[in-house]
Amino acid sequence: MDERTKPTMKIWVDADACPAPIKDILFRAADRTGVQVTLVANRALHVPRSRNIRSVKVAHGFDVADGEIVGRLDKGDLVVTGDIPLAAEVIGRGGHALSPRGELYSEENIGERLNMRDFLDTLRGSGIVTGGPAALGAGDRKAFAGHLDRLLTLHSGGEAG
Repeated sequence: MDERTKPTMKIWVDADACPAPIKDILFRAADRTGVQVTLVANRALHVPRSRNIRSVKVAHGFDVADGEIVGRLDKGDLVVTGDIPLAAEVIGRGGHALSPRGELYSEENIGERLNMRDFLDTLRGSGIVTGGPAALGAGDRKAFAGHLDRLLTLHSGGEAG
């Protein structure tokens, strides 16, 4: 891709819990658009050989990967995460946050998501079984890819659809 049209947005992936199909979508987007995709995890990850894809291994520990992502985040970057507090911090710093299930977090919806997360944590803490999320489905992958394409178009000088 021509350097003059290369997107300036970078994509950071909270990779420890990111599903393989979502990583594959991101890898294809990196090769197609030239956007830099960086997976951050507390273990070594296998990533395709590409000048646009890399991984960063961080130390084990609570929120170490989150701290690394926030520390490297520039305004306008995208973070792929299912971690609601991380998404809230990213939005607060002028970034975009997209869940692997295709939910685009925003200033308008992140407060509600934080409240729901805290409520469910309270229920689980009191012994109530709330169940886990459903398996990642085709609709989730489609929603993720759609939001990703719109953000990439927006940040490459095109118009979002």
